[in-house]
Amino acid sequence: MRAVVAVLLFVTAAHAALWGLLQDRQQAPDFKGVLNSLSYAPFEGTAHPDIDNIPTVEKIRSDLKALAPLTRGIRLYSSTGGVELVPPIAHEFGLKVMVGAWIDKHVERNEREMLAAIDLAKHNSNVNGIVVGNETIYRGDQKVADLIKLIQRVKGSVNVPVTTGEIWNIWLEHPELASSVDFIAAHILPYWEGFPSKQAVDQALIIYQKLRDAFPGKRIVIAEFGWPSAGYNLRNADPGPFQQAVTLRNFVTKAESIGMEYNIVEAIDQPWKFFEGGVGPYWGILNADREPKFSWTGPVVNEAYWKLAGIALLIGILLSLPILRLATPTVMQVMVLSATANGVGAWVATVFAYWTNHYFVFGSAFALTLGLTLLVPLILIAMARIEEIAAVAFGRRPQRLITREMAAMQAAAGAPLPKVSIHVPAYFEPPEMLKQTLDALARLDYPNFECVVIINNTPDPAFWQPIQDHCRALGERFKFINAEKVEGFKAGALRIAMDRTAADAEIIGVIDADYVVQPDWLRDLVPAFNDPRVGLVQAPQDHRDGDRSLMHYIMNGEYAGFFDIGMVQRNEANAIIVHGTMCLIRRAAMDMAGGWAGDTICEDTDLGLAMAEHGWLTHYTNTRYGHGLLPDTYEAFKKQRHRWAYGGFQIVKKHWRRFLPGASRLSPDQKREFTLGWLNWLGAESLGVVVAILNLIWVPIVAFADIAIPDKILTLPIIAAFVVSLVHFVALYRLRVPVKTAQMLGAMVAAMSVQWTVSRAVAQGLITEHLAFARTSKGGLSRMSIEFQAFWEAVIGVLLLAGAAVLIASNQYKGVHEIYIFAGVLVLQSLPFLAAVAIASLEISRINEFSFWRNARIRSAELIGLRRAPIPIQTSTSGSASPEIQRETS
Repeated sequence: MRAVVAVLLFVTAAHAALWGLLQDRQQAPDFKGVLNSLSYAPFEGTAHPDIDNIPTVEKIRSDLKALAPLTRGIRLYSSTGGVELVPPIAHEFGLKVMVGAWIDKHVERNEREMLAAIDLAKHNSNVNGIVVGNETIYRGDQKVADLIKLIQRVKGSVNVPVTTGEIWNIWLEHPELASSVDFIAAHILPYWEGFPSKQAVDQALIIYQKLRDAFPGKRIVIAEFGWPSAGYNLRNADPGPFQQAVTLRNFVTKAESIGMEYNIVEAIDQPWKFFEGGVGPYWGILNADREPKFSWTGPVVNEAYWKLAGIALLIGILLSLPILRLATPTVMQVMVLSATANGVGAWVATVFAYWTNHYFVFGSAFALTLGLTLLVPLILIAMARIEEIAAVAFGRRPQRLITREMAAMQAAAGAPLPKVSIHVPAYFEPPEMLKQTLDALARLDYPNFECVVIINNTPDPAFWQPIQDHCRALGERFKFINAEKVEGFKAGALRIAMDRTAADAEIIGVIDADYVVQPDWLRDLVPAFNDPRVGLVQAPQDHRDGDRSLMHYIMNGEYAGFFDIGMVQRNEANAIIVHGTMCLIRRAAMDMAGGWAGDTICEDTDLGLAMAEHGWLTHYTNTRYGHGLLPDTYEAFKKQRHRWAYGGFQIVKKHWRRFLPGASRLSPDQKREFTLGWLNWLGAESLGVVVAILNLIWVPIVAFADIAIPDKILTLPIIAAFVVSLVHFVALYRLRVPVKTAQMLGAMVAAMSVQWTVSRAVAQGLITEHLAFARTSKGGLSRMSIEFQAFWEAVIGVLLLAGAAVLIASNQYKGVHEIYIFAGVLVLQSLPFLAAVAIASLEISRINEFSFWRNARIRSAELIGLRRAPIPIQTSTSGSASPEIQRETS
């Protein structure tokens, strides 16, 4: 425990030190004077001024009181809608006012604006000019000649200078406009031209000089210069709080040194400008709460930095506390887990900073809230996977796993061997396949067992008559039952088998109709029941036909991962998933748990969880004691996974109350394993599909509306979670699963390919109570469907790739980094869907057959003149070569 605490303290200290090292502290010239002018809009909140954002006298007076110590004057952009209240109140604080008349395409509004501006100039002595229109030519709202007429009309009505506000290049392109105004009011905003913040001031000075050279003797005012404190980059332009502070301090210092007249845009953040490319609300030197966003003297620092660091450290410590409950963790294991916890803490602090420093309309707030809500389970899943990586890679060897050596020691102890009743349910199973299963049972090296074969709902004699005859030939140990109109699917059949079970049978064994067991299955595993607390012993599923095709080869590798990784780790917490083949169950435990329940289509997992809830111990071995058959087709593979997922969701709905405090004998570790297991499987796959579809809906908004671009706090965790999943899969396969690299990669594709299938099952589980049990076709009984088995996956996958392409194409001019990241997320999210397309296409392709690859290798060797090489024998997981290969190599 001391070592664990020491490691936790070390990681926390390292985390704190990292915050200290990464603290940004930038230098900029001190400015102790008063600004020449600030753009001021007396609005607050997110409501548009044209609708219901009407300022009050009290609010304007409060604003100008805060601005008076900072500036000598203010610039307005309108003279109606409550803005006309500003000049007289500004006079109270000694502020000069540059009045604005908003000009657009609406003649009546333009008339009201000009008349109001003229009236303000006539009745307020602090008005030092009128700006008729703001970027009116740039927006295309007026022609130059028409705007000149409006300017001349206002000039004839007032005694103050009159101009219009335009982007600097408009003045150069229309010298006649410059001739019509009393002074040039040029907007120089390097952000909108894509310049980085470090070049912004130099660029402004270059343009200022260009204007002076073009219009010698003309008064030139930089009517707008500024830099946003948040938002999205535009090409190389990099908004941010440090960039804003350094840029403005540099600009003001240089402007004052050369006597430049300037106006900073703007005084106060305007949250209602959310439509201006995501940066519109963030140009103010004060935030929307009228608080300074930076200091004009001293180093530029984030005043809230150490508060964020405290949040990150606190969250990291809290998430590290469960590590103290681990029984015997290693130093490296604790370090990985604690580093992960602190990493999540840093992300939470980043989210907090984003939430508190940004303004949200309803849509953006809803999108962010939804995104963060979906990310929470994603983060939990990633943490669980990192924990599993740490346990397998750096933790201690499994302590509860039954190995052959342990089984041999228990068998050698000479304890009595209780009677075992083996139940083999079958539904339209190929008779020859089932005969193989029964023959293997007859060869069991165990003195005291019986076998109950239950054929259910199979009226065709061709399926049950040969089995009945075969059971008679195998002897009295084999009981045959042909039950018609059985309710409750497989569970109903197994209940009938229990009724015919010998009264003295203490252990119930269950195997599927396609499983060929090893002779030592019972002799090795039954002794585990010598411990009266043990209710169940589970052996893994494995398959003997992985060499049928390339598709079956990778499917077999995918199954192996669950039984060599997940089940081994869950076994350490006495929380294995029971699957209805190769399992041995104490009859008394089964009775206590209520027997086989027919209200789910995964009766085996349901029973196993019920037994755990009653306090029974379960044990697992990853030694292969039996080999079955893989699903015949990809369609069958998906149907099987759908059944498991749907049944799993039924179990969640049935048992969740037993996870409440005091509701069962489940330990905290068991509750955690089952909860995270469901979240990791059902939740991760469902979340993946939901987030992918939501992102598809979001693509046109991002590509064409210039707003609500997903921030990095939403997109980078998705990428990080994908990387964690990738590392989790590869690392644990290399450490635990004895397969070759090619099969491992194929298994990864197979695992990803069922994301849509699992999510559909979960969705159906939400809206339905029961689906019919779908038998997994094995033994060559079924043929491939003529329908393409990944149609919807292909549609969604292609849409995701198309969405990424649209984002990249539409972002060529803007160059927004977050859009490229978002496009990358779409590509990653398309991979599970494309994996399904790949396997469905593989199944109907010639390259699915191993003979294709063997022949291709032979042809290649012959083409380059080499001798014919010996053909390598492709073996199944059970170690036997396929008959086809044996014939070709004999």
